[in-house]
Amino acid sequence: MNDFNPIPGDTASQDDRTVAMLTHLSGIILGFIVPLVVWLINKDKTDKGFLISQSKEALNFQITLLFGYIVGIILSVILIGALLNFLIWIVCIIFAIIAGLAANKGEDYRYPFAIRLIK
Repeated sequence: MNDFNPIPGDTASQDDRTVAMLTHLSGIILGFIVPLVVWLINKDKTDKGFLISQSKEALNFQITLLFGYIVGIILSVILIGALLNFLIWIVCIIFAIIAGLAANKGEDYRYPFAIRLIK
């Protein structure tokens, strides 16, 4: 009996892992645009399961952050919004880097908080 358990990185090609990493990292500057494009291009390809799941995860996280930015803009009237938007951007940088590194290793990363609109 073979008890071989493949490591997570074996299920996705290196190209898919690299694109998934760039998809996560692109959210720092471009928001939800790149994850949306990557997901729309690959959503019907059965051999791109890892890339599809990671682009959906990045897209959901960026949409969640977009809601936060909108709240921050509204709260700018009472001056707390600028601080809130800065904190959201810092959270975006930290989690995008963590997710990008995990995706590059082939790990199926899930953000600790995200509204999962795309399933």
